[in-house]
Amino acid sequence: MRISKIYGMDIYTDGGRFLGRVQDVVIDLEGGEVVRLTMEPLSSISKDEAKRILKENSVLYKNVKSVEDVVVVTKGRKEEGL
Repeated sequence: MRISKIYGMDIYTDGGRFLGRVQDVVIDLEGGEVVRLTMEPLSSISKDEAKRILKENSVLYKNVKSVEDVVVVTKGRKEEGL
């Protein structure tokens, strides 16, 4: 799947809780892999605001179970301890 198709998709926990919509995708360019999905855009913001979003309003991509009509993650934001 192309990364561009993930933007705007709804994110749910595997327990059915809605977390938000994918606003940005954080990529490790050296490793060539997706690291996080954020529910707030990261463009045109301060470094402190970006840190807050990554801590409070994103999910680790390693917790993604499936990407089909929606993104399903194994753990929600609070359960991850982000």
